Amino acid sequence: MAVTKDAPAVRAEPVPASAATVFGPALSTAVTYAGILATRGVEQGLLGPREVPRLWDRHLLNCAVVAELIDRPQGTLLDLGSGAGLPGLVLAVMLPGVTVTLLEPMERRCRFLAECVAELGLANVSVLRGRAEDVTIRTEVVTARAVAPLPRLAELAMKLVQPGGMVLAIKGRTAAEELEAAAPVLRRIGARDAQVVRAGQGKVVPATTVVRFFAR
Repeated sequence: MAVTKDAPAVRAEPVPASAATVFGPALSTAVTYAGILATRGVEQGLLGPREVPRLWDRHLLNCAVVAELIDRPQGTLLDLGSGAGLPGLVLAVMLPGVTVTLLEPMERRCRFLAECVAELGLANVSVLRGRAEDVTIRTEVVTARAVAPLPRLAELAMKLVQPGGMVLAIKGRTAAEELEAAAPVLRRIGARDAQVVRAGQGKVVPATTVVRFFAR
């Protein structure tokens, strides 16, 4: 009888030295979250198995450095389309004084997020199931990562941010092109000071690319 072997487990990336610098005293919480993502996150389809070996550099650190762009240590933040909690959960770990809402339309993802919040002991986080179009909440900061092309994302985010509030959209190498394409929409919805900024320069490689703009 033929003997079959189980497929080799995908190994998580070792915790890089830069993680201690970026997360500081919150590192142990980040390590716990990384373990959840690498196991249940993959099992439940919130993270692809191929992402596990690059979990720290591509996901956790990429999100964590965005905290340096938020100068509201006691403010409110909504993470639009939170998914597995990137960047919302990571920013909640980094900014314990900020009240964070994780907005996610899918029930199974909301259950996963609620479990993470409980296991990580995050008292500053709530999970809200819903679509941006249907939510009336307004916060000082709106974040998003891999949610929608910038023109559509900008329209959704502007419905959720307070007057004068800030939107941070984590993007990739085409951020400048996306921003140029979104310019007519940004003007129409009253966004101001839209620009591409880099977070984490000198801390992570590559630095995180973010499109930042403000509501009137």
